[in-house]
Amino acid sequence: MFSILLQAPAGSNVSMLYNVLLWVGIIGVFYFFMIRPQQKKQKDQKSFIDNLKKGDNVVTIGGLHGRVASIEGSTVTLEVDRGVKMTFERSSISREASVKPADSDKKE
Repeated sequence: MFSILLQAPAGSNVSMLYNVLLWVGIIGVFYFFMIRPQQKKQKDQKSFIDNLKKGDNVVTIGGLHGRVASIEGSTVTLEVDRGVKMTFERSSISREASVKPADSDKKE
């Protein structure tokens, strides 16, 4: 009984074509919704790190906020308070610190 269910019918070329199209569709959706956005995010992050300049307000991966005091090769010196400077790897800079939240512009 089970051997009858496992055997493909003689005209299964259409069925095989639908299976191939289904897998191509799944891979396409996976690429456009998972892989491509991640690649774009990595490209934007690399561009941000490469374009750091003195005076930028940034946040490190660990959550430390500071202003870029100097950049030397692969290290960045952040001024976290007046006279307090810390040195980080360039790759540990996560994002630019927002000057003010977007909602603070709106007045009720």
